[in-house]
Amino acid sequence: MKNIGPVSQRWLAEIEIFTPKDLDTVGVVPAWIQLKARYPQKVTKNLLWALLGAQLDRDWRELPEAVKQAALDKVENYAPDHPL
Repeated sequence: MKNIGPVSQRWLAEIEIFTPKDLDTVGVVPAWIQLKARYPQKVTKNLLWALLGAQLDRDWRELPEAVKQAALDKVENYAPDHPL
């Protein structure tokens, strides 16, 4: 996946995300929240941007600020149907 390095790839594998389709199924925000819960000191907003870029097949540095802000808003308002 675009933007995803070896460490992030290992983390994603832990939550059974291997392909862009897997990421679409789980969702960027739920995936990021799961990883943040596992690695609170290591997972940053940059991984959120990387996941968004991977989903859109775009370099994360090219994401518009509005897209980033929308993702942050979703993170802040995330209410899972079940505990992570």
